[in-house]
Amino acid sequence: MEKIALITDTTADLSEEVINKYGINVLSFRIIYSDKEYKDKVDITAEEVYRNFKFEIPTSSMPALQDMEDLYDKLEREGYTHAIAITLSTGLSGIFNGLKLTAENHKNIKSFIYDSKSVSLGEGVLVEECAKLIQEGKSFDEIVKEVPLIKKRIHMFFVVGTLEYLKKGGRIGKIAGTIGQFLNIKPIIGIDEEGCYYSYDKVRGRKQSLNRIYEIAKDIISKGKCNVYIAHGDAEEEAHDLFKKVKMLPNVVNLYFGGCVTPVIGVHSGPGSLGIVLLELE
Repeated sequence: MEKIALITDTTADLSEEVINKYGINVLSFRIIYSDKEYKDKVDITAEEVYRNFKFEIPTSSMPALQDMEDLYDKLEREGYTHAIAITLSTGLSGIFNGLKLTAENHKNIKSFIYDSKSVSLGEGVLVEECAKLIQEGKSFDEIVKEVPLIKKRIHMFFVVGTLEYLKKGGRIGKIAGTIGQFLNIKPIIGIDEEGCYYSYDKVRGRKQSLNRIYEIAKDIISKGKCNVYIAHGDAEEEAHDLFKKVKMLPNVVNLYFGGCVTPVIGVHSGPGSLGIVLLELE
């Protein structure tokens, strides 16, 4: 009989409630300051990272390979026969390759390592839907076939307060960032098929960017029933405003407020980020 483990990382922005409900194994990214290193969402909160920005902007790194080895050793001891791992986009991190290598060292567990090609709740929604399939008793092979199909039904868009943090983290072209700030152009950022950030649209000013992200969501929701997820990085009031507007739309089956994003995402997106994820329902 199959015993399937589900693995992801802290950038999926899953709530403790969801993690505990489905028994999801979560690998922690690292937040690195000049004098100390922290485990993401274990030793430090996103709010603390934002408060510390005025003193130091930290860097981040993927979970340690030893953490991955330790997790697989634990799964073997607990009798797991299969593992499904859904990771942060390879366009943003090396965790996918790290888990692939780890899985190859543990032949007793048949593994499926999947690149979400997304981040935050764009990744997290996929993990949660996969968890539901495991709970329903679907087989490993059935779930492996279903995951890419779920991925096609997920849309994610976000805005940031400033492009400076994406520039510093090497997540966006320096020229695009400089021009954007000079003209007060605010991109609506999406994630392409390769799992990299791109400008889905551009508007002028913060207010227009918030209006535009709502209009994009409204257009998708108008075409069919959706679950909707909203999260932010030090932009709670604006996130609640967006939540209230989306709540009024028809075809919104479930609406979730994800709260503040993980510290790792906070490091690279900076304060003022606001994102929305839409899952088209079948």
